[in-house]
Amino acid sequence: MNLNMKRILPGCILVFLLAGPALAQNRIATVDLTKVFDKYWKREQAEAALKVREDELSKELKSLGDDYTKLKDDYLKLRDAINDPTLTTAERDKRKATADSKLLELKNREDDIRTMEGNDREELDLKTQRLRETLLKDITAAVNAKAKTAGYFLVIDKAAESFNKLHTPIVLYSSGENDITDEVLKQLNAAAPAPTIPADAPKATKGK
Repeated sequence: MNLNMKRILPGCILVFLLAGPALAQNRIATVDLTKVFDKYWKREQAEAALKVREDELSKELKSLGDDYTKLKDDYLKLRDAINDPTLTTAERDKRKATADSKLLELKNREDDIRTMEGNDREELDLKTQRLRETLLKDITAAVNAKAKTAGYFLVIDKAAESFNKLHTPIVLYSSGENDITDEVLKQLNAAAPAPTIPADAPKATKGK
């Protein structure tokens, strides 16, 4: 799953309270949305949940694929058995009917696999989009809150790229004086759960 923010928000600009004909330099801030997105603790949690579902779907598809392989082997054996010269006409016709039935089942299984692959891809794409939108909503809210509290009129994503063929950066230079990236990250990650210690982790011993 690719959650690269340089492709998610190219040229994204968050505008607040655009009042007045001119904006003083100290009222404009920058934020690195790629860094914020990548280091937001909920991103890793969301990607882990998505990976679990992806693995589940892969197992289901593999099971269907294994059934298909077995079905194909059975069909090939039945087809080869039709050519046995010792068979009577009635027996040959009977085996041919069985092989034709197995071939139809094989084609239906192929359709099932293609349908499952399409449905799985659509489900994962939709889940990825929803997870991304949820994370971006949190990030946008944090940027808005920080900008309003600090009195910034404009916040620009310095990690954004243009739509031209060179994908040049939107912000060519920034002194970093009013960069709020770390402050936004601190606010977002304040609610991060404490890291869990594995049960089999060695316990620290107190010194004598």
